[in-house]
Amino acid sequence: MERKRCIFWLPNKNRFCANSPLNGSSFCGNHNSRSYEQWIPCPIDPSHSVLEQNLKGHVKRCPLLKQAQSLSLQPFYQKGINAGSDGEEQEEEERLGVDGSRLPIMTVSSEMKRNAVNKMSVTEFCNLIDKIESLHELLCKDIQDSFHMPDVCSLWIKTRVEERKLPFQEKHITQQASIVGNLENIGVFKKSLGRNPSECEEAGEGEEDSVPAVIEFGAGRGYLTQMLADCYGIKRVFLVERKSYKLKADRSLRQNESLMLERLRIDIEDLDLNAVESLQGVPFVAISKHLCGAATDLTLRCCFPPENRKDNSEPRTAKSNFGGLAIATCCHHLCQWKHYTNKRYFSDLGMTKKEFHAITWFTSWAVDANHGLESDLPDTTDCRSHLQSIKEQGNGYANGVEKVLADMEAAKRASLGFKCKWIIDMGRLMWLRERGLDAKIVKYVPPTISPENHLLIARPSNFV
Repeated sequence: MERKRCIFWLPNKNRFCANSPLNGSSFCGNHNSRSYEQWIPCPIDPSHSVLEQNLKGHVKRCPLLKQAQSLSLQPFYQKGINAGSDGEEQEEEERLGVDGSRLPIMTVSSEMKRNAVNKMSVTEFCNLIDKIESLHELLCKDIQDSFHMPDVCSLWIKTRVEERKLPFQEKHITQQASIVGNLENIGVFKKSLGRNPSECEEAGEGEEDSVPAVIEFGAGRGYLTQMLADCYGIKRVFLVERKSYKLKADRSLRQNESLMLERLRIDIEDLDLNAVESLQGVPFVAISKHLCGAATDLTLRCCFPPENRKDNSEPRTAKSNFGGLAIATCCHHLCQWKHYTNKRYFSDLGMTKKEFHAITWFTSWAVDANHGLESDLPDTTDCRSHLQSIKEQGNGYANGVEKVLADMEAAKRASLGFKCKWIIDMGRLMWLRERGLDAKIVKYVPPTISPENHLLIARPSNFV
């Protein structure tokens, strides 16, 4: 008799799933219908879920348990130190499972955000779009292009190309060089420091002390740090990354005997910079290309921890050893209300938590196609004309927001998505300025290189 199989169709493989179905179901465990009330993220590794009633047994045998225990023993590990919270979230944190254990706060997925938007009334949706347009006009003026290619980076790239030692595409080179160039442009790195690798090795000891350490958050393979270290003579490098990568820049960086390299394998959410012994009292510059979603907010808190972790509503001044920051933000659709640094900014604008999640979901429209990449269309198109047509049709949109979105032109959706990205990043900018920093947001590469082209840069206001 032929063995029963799961009836879930796999379009990429052009066949049904080969796993056996669960008892009383036509689907296997991977494809059986899940409800958000029953399935929760694993507290050890949130990338997979587990039935709430099975949580107690699962945490004892989770495949990543030993790895998580090893990482948690690091002296700079402090769970959730940069996560952020507010009164509402604290109440959710006290929610208990069937076995009496505390359950983690559920991440608001893109599907959940979309469903919440579709449940809005047409009036609520139109009011939200009108509010987004008004806020963009008010807050996001005079955002400048800041494309840079420092001479020292051009020389480094030319040498690498000739030696066939360039392990990434041209668009990544352009982004990395512009991030470095923007740091040089605001004075974080002096032009006199730019030199080729052989000249870096001949630098004097007195000059060496003036070069700060570099911390690359979400470092991945560390190629941004490699360009910066080779071109500017950096002597201390810290790479923060929770995943393990092969073929990384570490191999090349470690060949430089004068460079101190330390890779911190940890989630940014759990990193206590003050507990990194080799970084204590050392001036540092924080960099990243790209920090997805809430990782930007986690990094900002990591660099500027509040004096009182239980109440981070009051602005604090930057740490005395903070030397500068350049973060290329991206993937705003992954942002979460709990982690966002400047909730007060949204509250003061009259925006609710529900509207924040809607705005983050809209941002996915900015980069889900090639629309607008050849021009400034995403920054100039006004969506309020679409709202007027909705109001004129009256009962034509009685079926709700889903119909409104289906009839919305792709260019207008893209425009709305880009504007929501700017609004989210402006809150982060204001958060930095509240901490006494000279900060701004620029477009650091053309949209033809990457539509994710926002760069958040900052330095101490008394920087010389």
